[in-house]
Amino acid sequence: MGQQQLLLIVLGVIIVGIAVVVGINVFTASSTQANRDAVIADMTNLASLAQQHYRKPAALGGGNNAFNTANGGTVWAIPGQLDTTGNGTYAATVAAQTVTIVGTGRETGNNGTSAVQATMVVGPNAITSTTINN
Repeated sequence: MGQQQLLLIVLGVIIVGIAVVVGINVFTASSTQANRDAVIADMTNLASLAQQHYRKPAALGGGNNAFNTANGGTVWAIPGQLDTTGNGTYAATVAAQTVTIVGTGRETGNNGTSAVQATMVVGPNAITSTTINN
């Protein structure tokens, strides 16, 4: 083999190696973003359930215009089958007029050490979302 052919082989191996590294980086970034979006979607579903509970009368097992027992209703809690999903785990802190839901994803976030995390504050008429370690 001539030197030109060896040079082309080495150059080809380097280009393929760079392409593989770039592909792995793109896949990792994409999976982190997908997990973040899925965690926020799950939390939005939980927020909707909390608002339903808020509006439901106490006679029907709801909160009677409160998320806790302040108005004679029941305390809202994350349903057992939804506190852990394929996307992450969820916990809630319940007060009379707000519920704070914290979702922790399965993928590592931008800091490279801890998981993707988001917080959602649910009120009677509004939902506010904050991403932590996006």
